[in-house]
Amino acid sequence: MMLRDSEANELLSFLTLETRPDVKGRATEHILGLTGNPDGCRYLRSKPDFLKALVTLTSDASIAIIKDCYHALINLSADETLHQPLVKETNILPTLLQNLQDPEYVFADRICTILSNLTRHARTCKVVFRVLQEQDIGLAKVVEIFCTDGFNKKASLHYLGPLLSNLTQLPEARRFILDKERCVIQRLLPYTQYEQSTTRRGGVVGTLRNCCFDYAHHEWLLSDAVDILPHLLLPLAGPEELSEEENEGLPVDLQYLPEDKKRETDPDIRKMLLETLMLLTATKVGRNLMKSKNVYPITREFHKWEKDPHVISACEKLVQVLIGDEPEAGMENLMEVEIPQHVEEKLKDSDAKEQQQIENEAQESEEKNQKESQKGHRFLHVMKPLID
Repeated sequence: MMLRDSEANELLSFLTLETRPDVKGRATEHILGLTGNPDGCRYLRSKPDFLKALVTLTSDASIAIIKDCYHALINLSADETLHQPLVKETNILPTLLQNLQDPEYVFADRICTILSNLTRHARTCKVVFRVLQEQDIGLAKVVEIFCTDGFNKKASLHYLGPLLSNLTQLPEARRFILDKERCVIQRLLPYTQYEQSTTRRGGVVGTLRNCCFDYAHHEWLLSDAVDILPHLLLPLAGPEELSEEENEGLPVDLQYLPEDKKRETDPDIRKMLLETLMLLTATKVGRNLMKSKNVYPITREFHKWEKDPHVISACEKLVQVLIGDEPEAGMENLMEVEIPQHVEEKLKDSDAKEQQQIENEAQESEEKNQKESQKGHRFLHVMKPLID
């Protein structure tokens, strides 16, 4: 698997723009093969010259060679231990960001995937955000590209959604998204129901969830200026008939929904939507507004419908806040409450038991489904939620 030094040097000598296309093609194929497994990635981690060569060859004349290089870079960027070598040794970010802005660039989707991979962890995420500013692109341009329908006719750019979500790990990125003068968050809200792509929907919902950690903005987010609530609730609402009184109290967009109303199909996105609503209950103003807007009937019907144990658990936590008593004086902001250590340990213990129970139920369900499939019945795939 690993190359001797002489073999590595020979292979590297072929990875140049000037090399004959057939020889260069075999060399990039070999590198792509190396990136297909962890050992190969680890080997290349100590070979910055190979990483630089891959980035250089993304401007090759051959489409096949460019494709191999991008696929290799996607594989490498999926490995967290390669993030620092990629951003420090290769000068990859300016290249990717310049090409991303080109509306004719064929490989823009691969660029979005690499950037999404590189920003998953805070350390490299900070580097990407800094380079965005240095290249005079900034988050404004990324949002502009994301929200411009058909910006690139040759690429869907759906993975800009997860990129935005990852970038909003950073307080400075959240400040930009939540800037009241820019109207950025209002542009993102419609994508919570973007039917063509789960990736794009999930990225936007993740962005909204991250922004809702900044509780100082809750009142503004829930006000008419942003009106975030219907965009979070509508994907969770189904076709169930509510009473006239319940309908009247709901935001207009959620009243008297049609019989064919479908809920969000992805359990991870449903869970993120519930977590975002939960964050908005952290402040008294948020809780009061959500109670007055009749959020409870939507969550009640959703709870009856939901099958995924992780999502059910998130829903139950939200319902407890919506129907529970108000916290005592001095504890109105749940994000500022200091939890005593012995209580925190009990809560952690309780969460661990709850998680174990959920996993046991999922395991039992999967075993049952496998038995059913062996009898010749239809196999029901149990989708395991991604771990944040």
